[in-house]
Amino acid sequence: MTHARAAVMGAGSWGTVFAKVLCDAGGEATLWGRRPEVVESVNDRRENPDYLAGVRLPDGLRATLDPAEALKGADYVVLAVPSQSLRRNLAEWAPLLPAGAVLVSLMKGIELGTTRRMSEVIHEVADVPERRVAVVSGPNLAREIAAGQPSATVAACTDEETARRLQAACVTPYFRVYTNTDVIGCELGGAVKNVIALCVGIAVGMGLGDSTRALLMTRGLAEIARLGAALGADQHTFAGLAGLGDLVATCSSPLSRNRTFGENLGRGMTLKQVIAATKQTAEGVKSSEAVLELARKHNVEMPITEVVAAVMHHDMPISEAGNLLMSRSPKPERYGVDG
Repeated sequence: MTHARAAVMGAGSWGTVFAKVLCDAGGEATLWGRRPEVVESVNDRRENPDYLAGVRLPDGLRATLDPAEALKGADYVVLAVPSQSLRRNLAEWAPLLPAGAVLVSLMKGIELGTTRRMSEVIHEVADVPERRVAVVSGPNLAREIAAGQPSATVAACTDEETARRLQAACVTPYFRVYTNTDVIGCELGGAVKNVIALCVGIAVGMGLGDSTRALLMTRGLAEIARLGAALGADQHTFAGLAGLGDLVATCSSPLSRNRTFGENLGRGMTLKQVIAATKQTAEGVKSSEAVLELARKHNVEMPITEVVAAVMHHDMPISEAGNLLMSRSPKPERYGVDG
């Protein structure tokens, strides 16, 4: 067990649960939140009622509204804000970052406009070498992990030693951590599976069954692998926890924000109504456009992503989306190569 000090920047469900994991692994964690009532509740009542009602948080977990207080002396700076707000937040925090701290991304998205992965944004904005930027990705449904259900994740960094140290800092009896040096693959798996889960959710909301879900998940994995191949990812990553594992969990679980968002659309709610009813960030909604832009830059065909982006950003009706996917010309199935 490694005693580590961590600042977890973002008090949503996954940030809060990861802070709990770090404490349960024997470390210290300070949670930064922007809302006084959340910070107060964590400190006084050991609970984050907005995101994890009923889950008792460890006594060693502190929360603060002050970024400088959270970051002081941290070995790990864990970034758990919505993907599209990372650049803005990190620019504010950069002068406060402790020298030598490892910056850890819990975020699963692609930045709009730049098509950068989250580790690339961190590397650029914080001006730190790649060996100090790590990614945690996998089938991590926050409420299940908070309940201590057996689960696993991948700690990825281009520097194997950094990945191993992060692994030691967050492994617990209920949370198993694997290491990987394929940061690109882990990030793409995490970002694109949200887009596929939106499509699966739409299908479920429309009353379609398991065959349709299996079709979308399998072809969705092929899309992820094709994009990964174009960007230099290790194809083995997509068969692991950060690829297939995360895709299955996000597409199958009612706890998944992206699947739930899609389900509501499939049931007939308008996009505006679903956005209004969604309390937490469904990363795939904004990332679908950025993923598609990234795919086009590299001449990668991603039909499911294309349809999701059209529904989310270009007013394509749900009925038309389904017809478009099923009317594509038949092709040989070559995993990760052809569309």
